[in-house]
Amino acid sequence: MERVGFIGLGIMGTPMATNLLRSGFPLAVWNRSPDAPARLGLQGARVMASPTDVFAECEVVLLMLAHETAVDAVLRRGTAEFDTMVAGRTVVALGTTSPTFSAGLERDVVAAGGRYVEAPVSGSRVPAERGELVGLVAGDEDAVEEVTPLLRSMCRTVLPCGPVPAGLGTKLAVNLYLCTMVAGLAEAYHLATALGLDLTAFQQALDAGPMASAVSTLKLAKLVERDFEAQAAIRDVHTNTRLVADAARSVGAASPLLDVTRELFRETEDSGAALLDMAAVVTALENRDGITAARQVPAGSP
Repeated sequence: MERVGFIGLGIMGTPMATNLLRSGFPLAVWNRSPDAPARLGLQGARVMASPTDVFAECEVVLLMLAHETAVDAVLRRGTAEFDTMVAGRTVVALGTTSPTFSAGLERDVVAAGGRYVEAPVSGSRVPAERGELVGLVAGDEDAVEEVTPLLRSMCRTVLPCGPVPAGLGTKLAVNLYLCTMVAGLAEAYHLATALGLDLTAFQQALDAGPMASAVSTLKLAKLVERDFEAQAAIRDVHTNTRLVADAARSVGAASPLLDVTRELFRETEDSGAALLDMAAVVTALENRDGITAARQVPAGSP
């Protein structure tokens, strides 16, 4: 079996790469900071000294990088080294970028003699750990078929979306719902706090009702427990809201709920909470009115 490359071992990348190893795929890994590759090395991955070394050894290389600048930097895009790295290789972009960026990257990879698959994943750290992500795949049919077994080791569902950049378009539309939903959940929790309600009863009411979902159950538990360890970090979610807003503007689609939500995530990041979980968006509301769960006053009190 050919060794597979994986570059980018952050909150999502590490569990995704771990699931590839557990599925029996020989893996070569690289990350800017050394801790995560070292841990995967103990599980059998081959730790490489540079992205160039990963590409030299692997015919398929998966990228789970934080943003477009990181992708260009890792691939040395715009240099002769880029052409050498990707020629004869299949590049699989798992992260979330703008559709325009992805379409341009596909053109450059193909021009250099490589193949490109766009496969942004829907889900956060817990689904990544469980192999329950949703892969939204776009690209040349043969290339998509080649990488689908890899994606299935990380994803509960792999959905073909059409040509690039339809995968990212789908991801951004999904993220609009996710981000506005979590912000709405945080606002509902904040109101329950302000009303002095029993937060456990509020939690049980939502979890037992027709609006409950895997996301609402997880995020509401984090809100009630004030557990903001990152599953999906505020900084990354704020970036996602920008990408969604840009996509909406590019086609003239109104997105008023997104615009309000984006402002809340911006406020949260600016307050110093960039690395906390997206549920910490509630702190933007608390900073506006000073009402927090810790200062909760029972209903009916003077």
